[in-house]
Amino acid sequence: MLEGYDSSTIPFGSAEHTHLFVEAKKLAFADGARFYAAPAFSPAPVPRLFSKERAAQCRALNSLDKAMKEVQPDTSKQLEEGDTIYLTVAGADGMMVSLIQSSYRGMGSGMAPTGLGFILQDRGEMFVLQKDHPNGYAPGKRPFQTIIPAFITKDGKPFASFGVMGGAMQHAQNVMNLVDCGMNLQEAGDAPRIQHEGSAEPTGQATVMRDGGEVNLETGFSWETVRGLMRKGHRVTFADGPYGGYQAIMRDPESGVYYGASESRKDGQAAGY
Repeated sequence: MLEGYDSSTIPFGSAEHTHLFVEAKKLAFADGARFYAAPAFSPAPVPRLFSKERAAQCRALNSLDKAMKEVQPDTSKQLEEGDTIYLTVAGADGMMVSLIQSSYRGMGSGMAPTGLGFILQDRGEMFVLQKDHPNGYAPGKRPFQTIIPAFITKDGKPFASFGVMGGAMQHAQNVMNLVDCGMNLQEAGDAPRIQHEGSAEPTGQATVMRDGGEVNLETGFSWETVRGLMRKGHRVTFADGPYGGYQAIMRDPESGVYYGASESRKDGQAAGY
C-alpha cells in the first residue's frame, strides 16, 4: 500500500506521512482480523492479500485528506500485554538470526520444562470462543499471535534483521524509516512513533472499526502535524509508553560490515566482538 506514494516528497513526521501510515495500518488490520487463523483449519488467500492488486485496491480506498472511520476486509473470500524479549545476532560468514520470545500475560502458562529454565507462553488466550470464527478455538490449532522476528532482504541478499518488542504495527514504521526516509539503523529506531488503536482484531474483542479509532503520537511530532491530522478527521491522543522497543542489525552487502542498533525506550545494547 505504501509503495504507491512518492516518499521523496513526503517529509518524515509530517501530517501526510503519519496519515498515510495510519490509514494503511487500518486497512491491513481489517484483512488480518478477517483471515488470521491456523492455516490447517481456515486457509487464508495469502498470495492475494500480499499482491500488488490488493494493495492497489486498498490504496484506492484511502483519502489523502480524510481519516477512514470504518474499514471492511477483503471480500474475495468470505492483544497485546506482557513482556517480550528480542535478540538478533550475526556472524562472520554472513548468517543473521532474528529471534523473539514472549511469555505473554503475567508468567505465561506458569509451566516450565524441567531443566530448561524458561516458562511456556500462554498465547492460546488469543483464540476466539466462537465456533464459526476463523480464529475460533479447536484442538491442535494454532491461535493468532503477535510475535514478529523480522527480516529484510534487498536484491535477494540479507539486509537487516530486526524486531520490536511490545508493538503490533511498529515494524512497518521502522521499515519505512530505513527504506523510504533514508534514516540510518539507529535513527530508524529512535524516531518518534505512531500508535493507532481501534482497528479490527482477530481475537473477537473488536470485530469492526466504526469510529476510525485513535492515533497516539509519541513526543517529537510537531503541533502542525497534530493539527493537520485533526483536520483530516483523526482523533489524536497521547499515551504513556505503548510504542515498543526496537533492536536491529544491518549488513553492508559490499563490505560485509555489520551495524547494530538498540533504542532507548527499553533496556538493551548493540555489541560486537
